Amino acid sequence: MMDVKIPGPKARAILERGIPLFQNGLIFNEEMQKAARRGFRPAGQIMVDRAQGDYIWDVDGNKYIDLQNGWATNPIGNAHPEVIEAVHEAHLRYGFHYDHPLRYDLAEKLAEIMPGQALPRFNYEVSGTEAAESAYYMAMCYKKRPHVITFSSSFHGNSIGTKVFSGMNEGKYLQAWRGGAVQAPYPHSDHIPAGMSQEQYTDYCLHYLEHHIPKYIAAKETIAAVMIEPGLAEGGNWIPTKAFLKGIRDICDRNDWLMIADEVLTGLGRTTKMWAIEHYDVVPDLLVVGKNLSGGIEACAGVAARDDILGNNPDFSASSTFAGTPGGCAAGLKTLEIYKRDNVLAHSEKLAQIARDIMGQWASKYEIVRQVRMSGLLLGVSFQAPGDKPDDENWWYARAVRSEMLSNGAWAISDREENIRMYPALNMAEDTFKEALSIVENAIEKIEREGQDTGDSPAWPTGDGGF
Repeated sequence: MMDVKIPGPKARAILERGIPLFQNGLIFNEEMQKAARRGFRPAGQIMVDRAQGDYIWDVDGNKYIDLQNGWATNPIGNAHPEVIEAVHEAHLRYGFHYDHPLRYDLAEKLAEIMPGQALPRFNYEVSGTEAAESAYYMAMCYKKRPHVITFSSSFHGNSIGTKVFSGMNEGKYLQAWRGGAVQAPYPHSDHIPAGMSQEQYTDYCLHYLEHHIPKYIAAKETIAAVMIEPGLAEGGNWIPTKAFLKGIRDICDRNDWLMIADEVLTGLGRTTKMWAIEHYDVVPDLLVVGKNLSGGIEACAGVAARDDILGNNPDFSASSTFAGTPGGCAAGLKTLEIYKRDNVLAHSEKLAQIARDIMGQWASKYEIVRQVRMSGLLLGVSFQAPGDKPDDENWWYARAVRSEMLSNGAWAISDREENIRMYPALNMAEDTFKEALSIVENAIEKIEREGQDTGDSPAWPTGDGGF
């Protein structure tokens, strides 16, 4: 077990040099001093030096099992050599030109694997953010209507357009841009209001979607689409019920609205099926693709759509100079080839079963574990302060567990929330995955035993502003 001090001296030197270059650099030291006076331990932060397969190494020579996974962007591990080679060959052959055969080859492959093979047309974009914006606009232009409904705690990107539609962002100073955005409540499986069961809360959210919004917010005939993540990833890896996804599909059908599935993070095997929506026996009208599509090597994203939606939509216009690049399409083609050749989805199901066997016990074993959520390898753990401590301390326990994991060789995600999110590579070695989960569980046990004095501040410097 590593048990090293994070960050190490080389990482500290880089961060010290870099912090003044970026956001909040003027107030960083002051905020860290405030955190230190409140008694928080500095949070762990590393600087990646090398990434390969299931592991990353930091600039101080420490090795970590990678559960962060490039923010769920490296489905077959870090820096897969075959994908890198395919991208390199595409660069050597095509450089960058917009029209090349690989655009067509990848679009054909994607059409073959879409849910029900019902979304045969594809519009390339560079990132998931651009693809989400493209999906909104495609739906609006096709239906000739101005509104799209999304959900609280959803995340679709960080551009102005996606900030307006996402439920996670505060959207400060964007009020003037919110014209077409309508927010609906999402039926989280925790912190359910009014003492309702999850089934009752789901029914309420569906009723709000179909009846409250058209009556009080936007007329039915002005709504173009409903956009849903079939796994609310950035919000904390929340898993919707089958009744909720089926209910949205039925509501869209009854009201002549389109259903958009944002599968930027959940798609291409993250939940052990090619698309998370397939767990729900639902076929959307549009599906947003990104992240895993290009094996973590080259940016490539887009929107798959029904034939009529993209095949006859003269008002729609979207894309980018770097959408569908030769390198991005080559990466996508090679990634899909490896999925098929190496039975990646079948292997991911083995890992998911390991997760269910181990993680499924945590909520009953540990007081600070509030809830464990799993859909394949979309893994989330919510934490809580023990005893009668206030809920606003919950996130301290999540951050403390994450830092303890990091000090002992496992890297995961914990934002400004009470959750730890984990996205192992879909082809991670089984023994490596078991070792990673053991590190996580040991961290939970230690933080529960030692209590809040191990809690973290939002970042890592010491209280005197030093490094």
